[in-house]
Amino acid sequence: MLWLFASIAFLAHQIIVLMEPGVIAQLMEGMAEGQKINPGMILFFAIIMLVPMVMSFLSLNLKNSLNCWLNIIVGAVFAVLWFTSVIEAAQSAYWGGALMTLSAAVASALIVWYAWKHRLTS
Repeated sequence: MLWLFASIAFLAHQIIVLMEPGVIAQLMEGMAEGQKINPGMILFFAIIMLVPMVMSFLSLNLKNSLNCWLNIIVGAVFAVLWFTSVIEAAQSAYWGGALMTLSAAVASALIVWYAWKHRLTS
């Protein structure tokens, strides 16, 4: 459930960012956050959005040991990634986006904590 929460929160962040003045105009010019939009950037964001959804499926279907370690590793990577995004959004004064990304980061940190806790009790 936390993986789905994190995924939806990050998607909500993307939608909220589109509401900021000038963002859509930049996108139409082929720029995103000061960088030229290219296929690599689009692939990166597709992966960032897909991995939490895949993890929600894998969390229900993998054996306990592999499930715990995969959730710890991937959850930690996403927690760091999203906490970094929170800092960037806050520096840009995208407060709505920062709040949604913070909730995704907290969900990722909770995934790591629960997986670590479950690993110790298994």
